[in-house]
Amino acid sequence: MFERKHERLASPSVFAKRIAASVFVAASLICVALLIGILGYHFVAGFGYIDSILEASMILGGMGPINPLPSPEAKLFAAAYALFSGLVFIAIMGILLSPVTHRMLHKFHIDENDLRS
Repeated sequence: MFERKHERLASPSVFAKRIAASVFVAASLICVALLIGILGYHFVAGFGYIDSILEASMILGGMGPINPLPSPEAKLFAAAYALFSGLVFIAIMGILLSPVTHRMLHKFHIDENDLRS
């Protein structure tokens, strides 16, 4: 997906496409994670869809729960979803930062002879 050490730095248009692709993948992952939370809160905790969206969004965003959870099953789901959300956050940050980090590191490692050729 990215250029190798001895290849020239990608053009700005290629870099912009990589950023756009990363944003698309990250947004897709957010939507899937949010859908998991919405369905879980709706079916496990018995919340309505609006409350489920609120709860899932708050947990996924790292803010914490809003409504009290009515049952032990709902509490177990909320705990699992919170752990899942933390891992999703780490994955999304990796996806979003990988093109920028790669470009920066690649630019530092380009040999001057590579730039002349």
